[in-house]
Amino acid sequence: MSHMTDTFKILTLNNISSKGLDRLPRERYEVGEKVTKPHAILVRSFDMHGMAFPADLYAVGRAGAGVNNIPVSKLSGLGIPVFNAPGANANAVKELVIAAILLAARNLVAAWDYVRDLEDNDGDIAPIIEAAKKQFVGFELPGRTLGVVGLGAIGVEVANAALNLGMNVVGYDPAITVERAWQLSSGVEQAADLDELCSRADIITSHVPYNDGTQGLLSRERLALLPKGAVVLNFAREGIVDDEALVAALDSGAISTYVTDFPTRPLMSHEGVICLPHLGASTREAEENSAVMVIDNLREFLENGIIRHAVNFPEAMLRRTRPHRLAISNANVPNMVGQVSTALAEEGINIADLLNVSQSDVAFTLVDLDAPASETTLKRIRSIDGILSLRVLPIIE
Repeated sequence: MSHMTDTFKILTLNNISSKGLDRLPRERYEVGEKVTKPHAILVRSFDMHGMAFPADLYAVGRAGAGVNNIPVSKLSGLGIPVFNAPGANANAVKELVIAAILLAARNLVAAWDYVRDLEDNDGDIAPIIEAAKKQFVGFELPGRTLGVVGLGAIGVEVANAALNLGMNVVGYDPAITVERAWQLSSGVEQAADLDELCSRADIITSHVPYNDGTQGLLSRERLALLPKGAVVLNFAREGIVDDEALVAALDSGAISTYVTDFPTRPLMSHEGVICLPHLGASTREAEENSAVMVIDNLREFLENGIIRHAVNFPEAMLRRTRPHRLAISNANVPNMVGQVSTALAEEGINIADLLNVSQSDVAFTLVDLDAPASETTLKRIRSIDGILSLRVLPIIE
């Protein structure tokens, strides 16, 4: 890429993998936890709700998939995209889910606890263990049915791995993408709806984002549809499963085991629950992959206005052919591009290339110009009703 003139300041709110940070050239990027007036923020788990955002903040990057710790709606209203790293932690979560299935199937946690709690009396413990092991009899996976709710990057990997272990796999995702459908093994059956999936699943796992539509997705009514003695896994987000209903189902014996990455006090004390401390993406590889992915996309946006993997903005890819480019965020209403074009035309500036895309209430426009726009014209565009932000991108020299 040709030399660019601008420099950027990046605030880190958590420790971000150096493998990702190394992709930001130090001659053009100032990066650190003490950076003031940042152009972009990198975050993992830090709670950004309630933060005040500087006027020159252009983007937020989450080195992971979930964005519940980020005020996405507020940032959308400011014309600021929030980037994440979907799929970068998929293998890490998949391996943990498979481990959780095996923990539950073979009663490994209870068995381990039993052995650790044996009295050390220097005697022969072999007879004691032989007599006790029958209480930990488990089941094998081939022939059992795994229900996978959500067939995104993680759900597809879980489904394919379970097939390779000999399980029957039933999936449900009304919004599966073409990309994920190609990656999904043909051996995965498709459920007509979530109720059908629940009625067939000996083990059920959810891999969906947490939002108003998925809160309490595995409700009392859906949990009641599961075959008696089913295993429930939650490595998605707290709130996807109705924990109160889940505990009641455990108490009645309707469900045998609940394995979750999101401990709460009531769950931690229940003998039928295995709680893990949010280990889903806690591998060195996942942290590195997430940081690299989000930083690469953040850099492309800061330098060229390209948008890939933003949770609140549409994808926007336009090859750069001119030194002068504007990036404009605006409300998704009619005649925005027309008003921008008119303002540029009245200054006598030719538009060499233009891309306008939208997603929900937000639209994003890239405009390549044959000459730089004056401050007067830029001010005029910024004053158009519905414009959320306008940025003059670094000039390619």
